[in-house]
Amino acid sequence: MEQASEAMSNPVLLETLEEGVLTLVLNRPDKMNAFDVALHEALAAALKRAAMDEACRVVLLTGAGKGFCAGQDLADRAIAFEAGRPDLGDAVEKRYNPLVRALRALPKPVVCAVNGVAAGAGANMALACDIVLAARSARFLQVFARIGLVPDAGGTWTLPRLVGEARARALMMLADPIGAEQAVAWGMIWRAVDDDQLMGVAREVAMRLASGPTHAYGLMKRAFLASSSNSLDAQLDLERDLQREAGAGDEYIEGVRAFLEKRAADFRRKTPR
Repeated sequence: MEQASEAMSNPVLLETLEEGVLTLVLNRPDKMNAFDVALHEALAAALKRAAMDEACRVVLLTGAGKGFCAGQDLADRAIAFEAGRPDLGDAVEKRYNPLVRALRALPKPVVCAVNGVAAGAGANMALACDIVLAARSARFLQVFARIGLVPDAGGTWTLPRLVGEARARALMMLADPIGAEQAVAWGMIWRAVDDDQLMGVAREVAMRLASGPTHAYGLMKRAFLASSSNSLDAQLDLERDLQREAGAGDEYIEGVRAFLEKRAADFRRKTPR
């Protein structure tokens, strides 16, 4: 009972590392895992741990209960109204922006398993991950216009790049939900999976990444992030620099040796020169 009580009170559950996969579970199921200050702080701390822990090679992010994340907990916001009109820009700067930056900058892959509704900042947080799978029953919703707000958590940057500006504008201004299969068809997410298979498939993907070249994945993320603002010449220069760094590492040596020896590469071990 004591362990169950502790789990219920922890806004983010960290499941034990399995073969290098750290699973983070947003854990406010009674609130559809909506963000309050405690959830923000717990998720930020979990991502910091993932970045610093050498045993962590992949992060798998999902939600407890029937939803992934309903965005901001508006009940939490209502409390702030008692002290006057809140400064939402301050909340975005101190809470949401650091989380998006942490997900994008984490030098390891982040797999997101969207197990239900992903709304508002919850949807945009999912889209900030590297590989996104969703249950077929899941829905993505840019809910901001319904309450007179502008999309945040990187939504106005990420969504147009995934689905195109015309679709992004309509999704944000009309605030209509989009199903998982439509999200796949539009290039918003990678894959839709039957509900009862979601976590199994997500873990398989995470385990596959965990056995891969972690350092190279981190370099890829740097290249992806820079590509949207770089000119072709600048991106070519960046690719050159990142390839130089990758080629000087153990993963490349192991990969080439494994290829020549006709065996599976073991990227977890240090390779003697």
